[in-house]
Amino acid sequence: MDERAARVSENEALFRNVNERIEQLNESFATVTDTFEIICECADPGCVMQISIASDAYERVRTDATLFIVAPGHEDSELEDIIDTQSDYLVVRKHAGLPTRIAEETDPRD
Repeated sequence: MDERAARVSENEALFRNVNERIEQLNESFATVTDTFEIICECADPGCVMQISIASDAYERVRTDATLFIVAPGHEDSELEDIIDTQSDYLVVRKHAGLPTRIAEETDPRD
């Protein structure tokens, strides 16, 4: 389980880092709008589903390193809990232990 938890958590952290770059590009090119597109931050390394999210909602999620934004149905109940449900996405929180540790260690805002 620990090996799977580590692999899953690292995949999600990678997508979170990609989304941070997308958000930075959005700001850099002064095309900031109320919403922008991010990539699903689920554990599936092949998932490239795009999620439309409001800038302020994205920022709220990024205040906690253990939170990730995933498409509905892409959550993994063995490693995370759903804490918010929106029409286009879910916000999930990593379980304590290894998933949380990896999420915190790979937080691009820390």
